[in-house]
Amino acid sequence: MACFIIPTTEAIVTTVANRFVKKHECQKSAGDTEKLPFSVKLGWLNKLLWGGSALLAFEHLWHGEIQPFFPFLTAASDAQATAEMLREMATSGVAMSVLVTLVWGVMVLIAGKLEKQKGLTMQQEAVES
Repeated sequence: MACFIIPTTEAIVTTVANRFVKKHECQKSAGDTEKLPFSVKLGWLNKLLWGGSALLAFEHLWHGEIQPFFPFLTAASDAQATAEMLREMATSGVAMSVLVTLVWGVMVLIAGKLEKQKGLTMQQEAVES
């Protein structure tokens, strides 16, 4: 019913955080050009969250659970449906957000290992030449 609200909220928070991170990175001197900036990695999370939220919102719109007038969510029309909606947000919405964040964490770990591997390879090539 409204499970997309939780990932959307996380996407808003990470988008704001990414703007602060980019600003901070611009102020820092560029010391290590071999590593991806954290703002790029955080951008991956933003794209995953915004894309998933948009697809979920479209799916809910398709099934008539979202309407263009107040109360925008059909489940907010009565107390029993609202309780069910909040339960779905607490279970499905949070689970989806956690899963997407975990997938992003694995992506960041893999990227870090690849960066480290590339750095070691470049150091070996410099020593050999």
